[in-house]
Amino acid sequence: MLVKELMTTDPACCNSETSLQEVAKLMVDNDCGEIPVINEARHPIGVVTDRDIVCRTVAKGINPLDQKAGDCLSQPVVTVTPETSLEECCRIMEEEMIRRVPVVDNSGACIGIVAVADIARQKKQSLTGEVVKEVSTPTAQASGAGA
Repeated sequence: MLVKELMTTDPACCNSETSLQEVAKLMVDNDCGEIPVINEARHPIGVVTDRDIVCRTVAKGINPLDQKAGDCLSQPVVTVTPETSLEECCRIMEEEMIRRVPVVDNSGACIGIVAVADIARQKKQSLTGEVVKEVSTPTAQASGAGA
């Protein structure tokens, strides 16, 4: 199976100047936990996760209503292509300890996103279990970002 067979197409995206409140609204409206941050060419320059907002602003006493996506995004962004195999995508997610990965086309533009939930919906239980186990393993880093 290839990424293009299970990815969510045309994901909600923002730019680095988008307010965190608007990013959070995009997450609610699109029932997702990660918003790719893109440049003018739709190339991902980072991602903002719900956890990024909590760990990089709220937990530090920074008012998220005063922040923009560029203030708390996770970088560098890890991406896959539509032609990436599901197994390779899972390996990347495990290695990078991420639950979601943007999908880019040949020009580098964001055209989709794959989440552990997408893999689970395909009834790939062994892959889903392994990815969840690997991305949930605690690390020595306490930054809490990008999960």
